[in-house]
Amino acid sequence: MAYQKSYEEINEKIKRGEAVVVTAEEVIDIVAEKGVAQAAREIDVVTTGTFGPMCSSGAFINFGHSKPRIKMKKVWLNGVEAYGGLAAVDAYIGAAQLPDNDPENNVYPGRFTYGGGHVIHDLVARKEVRLEAIAYGTDCYPNKQVDTIITLDDVNEAFIFNPRNAYQNYNCAVNLGDRTLYTYMGILKPRIGNASYSTSGQLSPLLNDPHYKTIGVGTRIFLGGGIGYVAWNGTQHHPNVLRGENGVPKVTAGTLAVIGDLKQMDPNWLVGLSYIGYGATMAVGIGIPIPILDEEMLLYTAVKDEDIYCPVVDFHEGYPYSKPIDLGFANFKELKSGRIEINGKSVVTTSQSSYPRARQIAAILKQWIQKGDFELSRPVAPLPSAEANIDFKSIPERKPDGNGLSGRNRR
Repeated sequence: MAYQKSYEEINEKIKRGEAVVVTAEEVIDIVAEKGVAQAAREIDVVTTGTFGPMCSSGAFINFGHSKPRIKMKKVWLNGVEAYGGLAAVDAYIGAAQLPDNDPENNVYPGRFTYGGGHVIHDLVARKEVRLEAIAYGTDCYPNKQVDTIITLDDVNEAFIFNPRNAYQNYNCAVNLGDRTLYTYMGILKPRIGNASYSTSGQLSPLLNDPHYKTIGVGTRIFLGGGIGYVAWNGTQHHPNVLRGENGVPKVTAGTLAVIGDLKQMDPNWLVGLSYIGYGATMAVGIGIPIPILDEEMLLYTAVKDEDIYCPVVDFHEGYPYSKPIDLGFANFKELKSGRIEINGKSVVTTSQSSYPRARQIAAILKQWIQKGDFELSRPVAPLPSAEANIDFKSIPERKPDGNGLSGRNRR
């Protein structure tokens, strides 16, 4: 009978300081040296990491009440609007939101020097942030305006809630056109002048658990330098995709919705970013421990860059206009080498995510577990897997009626 462990057994070893913890990079050589069966007996936890731009991110904040009290209708933090349609003094600031006065792409390509991700970074860095709010006034909330300075320590609660993070694999972007493109994958030079990718490959969390056997609702994770949790599957979670024999998706697949206390996070792992010609976003650091419950889980965590493939996608017409243009696949060993071959041409590769930072996250998480500061949590609910038969949908193509709204959505 194959050797198996339980979460309880692993956590007891963590409490005693006896757990054997290695990173997803280190486990590859261990398995090559000792074999899967022996390594599965010896290793208790494999840590993963990723650090890169994750637009679908943001934070809920409860500011506390002014005197007199206010029911905020519109809210701005350093000039960036936060959504206030929640309750009197609750708001959500999105990483991709821009200041009202940003020229955007009216001056092309736009610089997008500050946005919601930068606000979140400034808050975590304990910088002063200007809070402005307006209201219409009620008997219970008579105040109509607030203009003050706050820090993260001044607010009642602030927590990250990111609807879509840690994408399981992603496209490699190129430009078949004749002009430079400014995209969320960075600057793409014309005539396949470069190839841009964004994942940590063999260190990436969901690539080390391709079928979500240990990652689910309630999984404790490294999030933004602190401790967070998987709250749900992320938006655009789509497990029913082309996969290799090792189970690893060859195209974009699973995603995670994650949550965590902003007040215990670190500005080194939540960083506002500006993408020329595209917009603002935020780089998020995520690390997930994989419990080695059996040989199968160990085999998944031993995946190597050369066995992880992603599609090469044209961002001139293929991606923006959904045109089927087959440029093949590239593996992450090739991508990380600095050059890949596309249509017979040697092309320079550029990464939007940071492998050295991903390596740091996996090492930090390893250290937390070895010190007994971080125990594993069994998911309370699984993420939808390939068996769930999820159909990923886009906006239906319907012509508007006379009122400018489709009949189905007009109410």
